[in-house]
Amino acid sequence: MSSTDQSHLLRIHHRTRYTYAFPVVFNPHRLVIRPREGHDLRVESLEVTVTPRADLVWTRDVFGNSVAHLHFAEGGTELVVESNVVVRRFFDPAAPPHPAHSAAPYPFAYDALELGVMAGYLTPVFPEDGTAICNWLQTLPAPGSFPSAEAFAIHLAETIHQSIQYQRREQKGVQTPGETLSLKSGSCRDLATLMMEALRHLGIAARFASGYLDCPATRAARGSTHAWAEVYFPNLGWRGFDPTTGKVCDHRHIVTGTSHHPRGVMPLSGRFYGPANAFVGLTIGVEFSTPEPAADDAPGPSPPSSAPPTAPATQSQSQGSPSRSTP
Repeated sequence: MSSTDQSHLLRIHHRTRYTYAFPVVFNPHRLVIRPREGHDLRVESLEVTVTPRADLVWTRDVFGNSVAHLHFAEGGTELVVESNVVVRRFFDPAAPPHPAHSAAPYPFAYDALELGVMAGYLTPVFPEDGTAICNWLQTLPAPGSFPSAEAFAIHLAETIHQSIQYQRREQKGVQTPGETLSLKSGSCRDLATLMMEALRHLGIAARFASGYLDCPATRAARGSTHAWAEVYFPNLGWRGFDPTTGKVCDHRHIVTGTSHHPRGVMPLSGRFYGPANAFVGLTIGVEFSTPEPAADDAPGPSPPSSAPPTAPATQSQSQGSPSRSTP
């Protein structure tokens, strides 16, 4: 199959709206919604519209994420951030699924050249929940009983999926792993955080990933943002695992940001100033569709290299009103 046949266009429409009972003033906000590019994905175009009017400046953070900083010129009773991005994914639908596990047994050692970077992904960010996490891990089969560390990670994602009930919630931040284990429920962010922290307590490097999931809900314009965990294996690199679905991540997972902490990749974050009872509500909508390729739109002879992403194709700011920002 040619590389042209393996190229697939996807349009993502993401709209976040905060509403307020009284006019408020917005501090600068941080936006992490631009898909990360690489050998398997390329951003073809990106348009961001912000209400109220704001200056938008793109930077790259320490984790390699594209981050937009919004500086507002006015306040209001509404904050709306809307993005339309077209990406080209490179995958072969007829290719066999990824092998269930690699040859890396547990425990393993990371290369000395990687240890300095791995330290941030090996250190728990909720150390106070260490006892609860370790007690829970003791109820599971030992990692060394699996043919590889990757096979254990798959089992861990399946276990969280089966034992923790998914519950969509729009509240700020994440539950601690201890809270998720106690409640036996949580959002995709909470499940991803639990898996990330559990792996770190076992000496396996893991990070938090935020983005989108190509699924029936997003295709029906009923979707939201998504989160999962990524694990670093010697010789294999980063691999994604989705404890919300209990499956290994694939081309349907569109990454917008990765971090050692869930706070690092909130899609929209910031503060507002106003009356304590000003906040009214938050709505988030994500819709996937397949755009019609232009007549002269032919992908290159091969998937993109790891060249850095370019600036967004267009940045459109319109006038409007204000609100607070949290995913």
